[in-house]
Amino acid sequence: MTVHAVRNLRRASQVVFFLVFFWLVLKTTFEVDFNPSELSEIRLPYPVSIALEFDPLVGLVTLLASGTLYKGLLWSLAVLIPTIFLGRFFCGWVCPLGSLNHWISGIRSERRSRRGKKLLESNRYKKYQRIKYYVFFFCLGAALFGSLQAGLLDPLPLLARSIGTAVLPALHSAGLAVASFATGTGIAPIGAVGQGLYDLLSVTLLPFRQAHFHGIVLISLVFVTILVLNRVFTRFWCRGICPLGAMLGIFSRFAIFGLHKDDKACNECNRCLLACQGADNPNVGSQWRQSECHLCLNCQAACPEGALAFKFFPNKVSTKTNPAGTSRVDASRRKLVASFIGGLTAVPLFRAGDTHEAKRSPFVVRPPGSLPEDDFLGRCIRCGQCMRVCPNNALHPTLLESGLEGLWTPFLIAKIGYCEPTCTLCGQVCPTGAISELTLSQKVGDEETPPNRIGTAFLDRGRCLPWAMATPCIVCEEWCPTSPKAIYLREEIAVDRQGNEVSVARPHVDPALCTGCGACEYACPVYDRKAIYVTSVGESRSETNQILLERQRT
Repeated sequence: MTVHAVRNLRRASQVVFFLVFFWLVLKTTFEVDFNPSELSEIRLPYPVSIALEFDPLVGLVTLLASGTLYKGLLWSLAVLIPTIFLGRFFCGWVCPLGSLNHWISGIRSERRSRRGKKLLESNRYKKYQRIKYYVFFFCLGAALFGSLQAGLLDPLPLLARSIGTAVLPALHSAGLAVASFATGTGIAPIGAVGQGLYDLLSVTLLPFRQAHFHGIVLISLVFVTILVLNRVFTRFWCRGICPLGAMLGIFSRFAIFGLHKDDKACNECNRCLLACQGADNPNVGSQWRQSECHLCLNCQAACPEGALAFKFFPNKVSTKTNPAGTSRVDASRRKLVASFIGGLTAVPLFRAGDTHEAKRSPFVVRPPGSLPEDDFLGRCIRCGQCMRVCPNNALHPTLLESGLEGLWTPFLIAKIGYCEPTCTLCGQVCPTGAISELTLSQKVGDEETPPNRIGTAFLDRGRCLPWAMATPCIVCEEWCPTSPKAIYLREEIAVDRQGNEVSVARPHVDPALCTGCGACEYACPVYDRKAIYVTSVGESRSETNQILLERQRT
């Protein structure tokens, strides 16, 4: 098979794996009408988290942070073991974010074609490519102290989060706007075309309803910045920032498959440099850096003289890796150690602040089945799977509500959506076990097992219509899904402005029965700031974040 055929195979591999990843993100949703009278467990028909389970960095950092390797993460060995022998094939052949960066970097433009010298120089190895190793060691240090910060920059969780919580909701909103504009023109053909395009998107890409996510602008800005930088530096993210690439680069330094250079055949045309995606110096006479190579094969395909060839057990002398004959990772040991120590010290620094324990926001209500907060932060990779799958759009990425350490971790915003009592989907799609997979009986409870509680509802009597305005309203009691209901009504006498006595049913909350699902807050007709709200107190996952219902005698 010729190198051009192999390169075409690599291109096909990139397309296939990207489409599979995108399809899995699309399928991380469930369009269903939950029927409380039929308590049957609902499961997704597809293993939507399998792509994240193949991520070696996720496997490593969760192992360091929690001391265990969560079920499906053993699949990551299918990537890590071949890397030891072949090199960073994952970056050039599989990684969906790497492929996206590759395609955007390769877009030709008139301006780009005129700056051949700049492109040639930018594709030589640069010192900024060391940054990813420092990022990687920082993540290792943080994981060793129980904080999983790698998920912020790991390409697979980053892409899943960006597509699921930013790209698809924005596309949905744009589709609605175009359809509304087209029908609003009053011109029948334009309206029909606009509605037809929206209907097509609804069938292929869009969920059954528009999703709204907290903090979508920041997630979008990060994602767009990563993509735009490819127009300045080829695959800048892959070369300089990606911690997964750094990990694979370290494991590939002794790979037996590599680049062989024929000095005599080279005419120094530098076409290999122009085509290089990894900035690994494939040109003859330069030090080829095996740990930076993405195995895109562009250099070999571009060489008109056949001076470059990828093969097993290449000639290390002609390859000129380094005097020892191995592809050493070019990074300062002192800075690597400093990065690792920085990760270690960042965790106690995060947790010494008042947002972690002393003044944790009461409105950070975690998904049902979540581990205790410290363990949760040691497993959550911020992939956004739980947010995407939530049928009521109840889960959202935090900004600073749970401190800087908890950036983009999921929490419930009941004003937007509530936790469906019979839904256990968030635990099903979590790839690391940050959210335990509950059974239906564990979620709703039975005669032997209490229900899983994520918080408790509280009434604001100054805003509640029956309490503050003597106006009848029983919406919260009607929506309360527990049995018996955690919200109960009492007929009480209120006095209106004219001094008339009015009998109204006033709601009360029984904290012993409330699960904190947020259905009452979601349905409350006092729209701007609800008259009933949910906080995290009373959650099942914490022994300390509880309501003191009776005084303890001393």
